[in-house]
Amino acid sequence: MTFRLAHLSDAHIGPLPRPRAHELLGKRLTGYLNWRRRSRIHNMEVLAHIVADMRAQAPDHVAMTGDILNIGLPAEFPLASAWLETLGDAHDVSFVPGNHDAYVRSSLAHLETTFTPWTRADVHDPQTYPYLRVRGGVALIGVCSGVPTAPLLASGKLGPAQRDRLEIALAETGARGLMRVVMIHHPPNRKGATPGRGLSDAGRFEALIAAHGAELIIHGHNHRHSIAHIAGPKGPVPVVGVASASAVPGTQRHRAAWHMYEIAREGAGWRIEGRIRGMREDDETIVELGRFSL
Repeated sequence: MTFRLAHLSDAHIGPLPRPRAHELLGKRLTGYLNWRRRSRIHNMEVLAHIVADMRAQAPDHVAMTGDILNIGLPAEFPLASAWLETLGDAHDVSFVPGNHDAYVRSSLAHLETTFTPWTRADVHDPQTYPYLRVRGGVALIGVCSGVPTAPLLASGKLGPAQRDRLEIALAETGARGLMRVVMIHHPPNRKGATPGRGLSDAGRFEALIAAHGAELIIHGHNHRHSIAHIAGPKGPVPVVGVASASAVPGTQRHRAAWHMYEIAREGAGWRIEGRIRGMREDDETIVELGRFSL
């Protein structure tokens, strides 16, 4: 039986609600100025085409790996929730936050309450992250790398408590013979992002994977398609990044796209086939751009 997992990220939905003067103190001011400069990069019509194409492919589950918001304004959160509802029922859609969703400390309370339907574990747990959802023999493990940072930084962090819980989740789901997919916003490998944009505890994350393994790690953040690997106990673990779901300009690796994974058991392991679907270069038609095997 094949399990079909859709992955999209970095929607950066707009237009940005008009901020109040007091909401633009600190980091939000630089973020707001940056958004005014790059808002034309993220096209909501293209995003709608991406979502429609994804829904037409009828995946079994959807992973959305963060950055729905832009500068974490309170007025952005209801818009983000409404957009997530367009992806499917919350039982079939999983979300993990990015740095723009956790933009400033005052965003964190909104973050926790707004996205609960899409981060709810199968077994009730007062600790939100990491959460575990099992669908069709696939363990979907969602971790939060989005943390507030200083202006001009876009780095992420898991922290010791979340890493400890992730270690338990990887070990338990591995012992159950499940196919483990780790969903994270930041690329979790040490060379996965430029300075100031990476996961600050990537080395410790790599150590967890080296000890307990995983079958697939998916992320966003870099706004481009990429494939890397982290050493695991039974061989290299693929780390796959997806382009922004709304970005218009740029090379083929950067233009708006999403991934479809077809996952099936093969002997004692798993077969993972990926397809890249995204915006054709000459118009806004969504087509298949390529395939990859992991």
